[in-house]
Order: sequence, then structure tokens, then C-alpha cells
Amino acid sequence: MNSEAAQQKQYPVLVLMGVSGSGKSTVGGMLAGAMGWDLQEGDDLHPQANIDKMATGHPLNDDDRWPWLDKIAVWIKSHTDAGQPGIVTCSALKRSYRDVLRGEHVVFVHLAGSRDQIGQRLTARLDHYMPASLLDSQISTLEAVDPDEQAIVVDVGGSPAKIAEEILRRVETFEY
Repeated sequence: MNSEAAQQKQYPVLVLMGVSGSGKSTVGGMLAGAMGWDLQEGDDLHPQANIDKMATGHPLNDDDRWPWLDKIAVWIKSHTDAGQPGIVTCSALKRSYRDVLRGEHVVFVHLAGSRDQIGQRLTARLDHYMPASLLDSQISTLEAVDPDEQAIVVDVGGSPAKIAEEILRRVETFEY
């Protein structure tokens, strides 16, 4: 690639998506470190009312999620408008949620796994407000990415390092 083409290359914002416990934060941190990209932990953008609701074992509904998704969309847009790559973690469970976040230079990375795999991760996780009891509500809400969405699906069966390696490999060859 010549230097002019390299200057024109627009790097994406990756949205690491999936149910709670799929490894978004862990893998996101590894990717951000490896790539030198900005990382935004989507959970940090939740209003306190959402955190309190989840902490007491109540699943969020669409009305709870829209303001949170809007904050994430603003972060994504600020990066894509500036031509800056980035990584943001967000469950992005429904297509309608992803539609709020979608843009020309946004790639969804769905961290997918079985209920058992993710349930084991949730029960082993410490110091997180999202209880394992909400996993079933997230799984029932999750809508698979459609072929027309700029997305890659990665199985979470391996170690976080192997998952990050696969994402790096696939992002390098992804057309966005």
C-alpha cells in the first residue's frame, strides 16, 4: 500500500457485542492494547438507574437502553468523524440497537458462545453489578447479526488471548 492510500485508509470502530459474560471487556482491553486504539467500556456509560436495576436482578427494557445507546453512538460518531479507530463494548442485543450504533466505518464483533460457556464465566466473575440470573433474559433478547450488517462472529470457546488473535486476524481482512 502506498503512503497516499495509507493516509486515506479509514480504520473502523469495533463494537464488541454479546451477552453479559461473553468477554467483551477482557477481549476489548486486549485488542485496544495490541492495536493502540481507544477503548470505551460501554457499561461506564449506563445511567446509575440502569446499573441499580440490573444489580437488583431486573433486566433492562428498551426504554432503559435507548439513552445509553445514544451515548455510545455519540462516542462512535466522534471517532469515525475524526477518522480515529476505536473499540467500544456494548451488548447490542437487538438489530434495532445496532441500527442506532451503525455507521459506514463500524464493524460489529459478536462474541458468541453457548449458554453453558457464558454461564460459567458469569458465575466466576467478581465485582460486577450484572448478576448471572439475568443471562437468560439477555439470551432471549439477543438477535443474531444479519448478513447485511458489517459484522464478524467469533466463538468464545477459546482463551481471551486466542479470541483477540482471531479478531485481529479477521479485522485485518475485513472490508468496511
